Amino acid sequence: MQITAKRLEIEKKIQRLEALDAEVSFDTLFGQKSRYINCTVSEYFRQQIDYLKGIGKVGSAVKYTSCKHLLEQCGLGRKRFEQIDLQYLQDFEAFLIRKGNTSNSIATKFSVLRAVYNKAVKHKVFAETENPFKQYNVGRFWKPTRKRAITKEDVQRIQSLELPASTEVYSIAFARDIFLFSYCVAGINFKDIATLRYGDIQNGRIYYQRHKTGKELNSPILPQTREIMERYSKPNASPDDYIFPILDRHIHKSEQQICNRVHKVIGHVNANLKRIAEMAGLKVNLTTYVARHTFATVLKRSGVNIAIISESLGHSDLETTQIYLDSFENSQIDEAMKNLL
Repeated sequence: MQITAKRLEIEKKIQRLEALDAEVSFDTLFGQKSRYINCTVSEYFRQQIDYLKGIGKVGSAVKYTSCKHLLEQCGLGRKRFEQIDLQYLQDFEAFLIRKGNTSNSIATKFSVLRAVYNKAVKHKVFAETENPFKQYNVGRFWKPTRKRAITKEDVQRIQSLELPASTEVYSIAFARDIFLFSYCVAGINFKDIATLRYGDIQNGRIYYQRHKTGKELNSPILPQTREIMERYSKPNASPDDYIFPILDRHIHKSEQQICNRVHKVIGHVNANLKRIAEMAGLKVNLTTYVARHTFATVLKRSGVNIAIISESLGHSDLETTQIYLDSFENSQIDEAMKNLL
């Protein structure tokens, strides 16, 4: 009786696999992989998006969602992972080109797809026979972008500008303070600035975790940095209060609320930085990100070791230099940062 029942169960599995035009093999019939045989690319993307949102990686979730929607638009989202081959990737590339995506945008979409594919392999979503990405060169799409750094003299010009008085919450003066703060705090990006709390200040240093990589970073508080923070200091502030008037811990509680608020405020800041660039006579699209590039470039031009710069920026994907980064002391980075102003 048990043998008959098992035979009928296997026959049903075979029929289902054949109906799905899937490979009938020992792995798909009896292995762990068979549990996920009905999972489409789109469905697995959704699982990963939910996971990213759950751990607060809202930015990554947005990238995954964008790629998922594009795959669904061209009909590739309903395919299963074992159907992803070279032709599949070429079809997606052709679709993205027709949609008017730039080379770097195409590279980003394929990087996301490859990351999800690799996770599907790791989680045994399907039985991989050959990795199509080994035949498909994603790196060829990456095009070098124009350098976005300005000189130390340009920074000093911005710092000495006479700005018009304003009662706006996010005024031109606030935008300048954010830019100079980023520049003086090792190129800290806007979201990390927005989420800095008073409790992150200890023994004359700022300690924070970079949202993008999760890496723990710290930076000395230079005189210019302290002066900027004091302009926004709150009386009787608790260690949980944010330093800058961007987020309110009583209002912006979820990661999505924080992400939405940061996105809104950075728009105001970058618009005002554009006005500052015009006032300073700079032929550059001045944004908060330029401060990060400028920090690295100024130190490099001052002769600072690139590996030290990489550590201070919190890079986690520079495999060539990462071997040496852990050995550098804070004093070496602090000494290097004296070259900023």
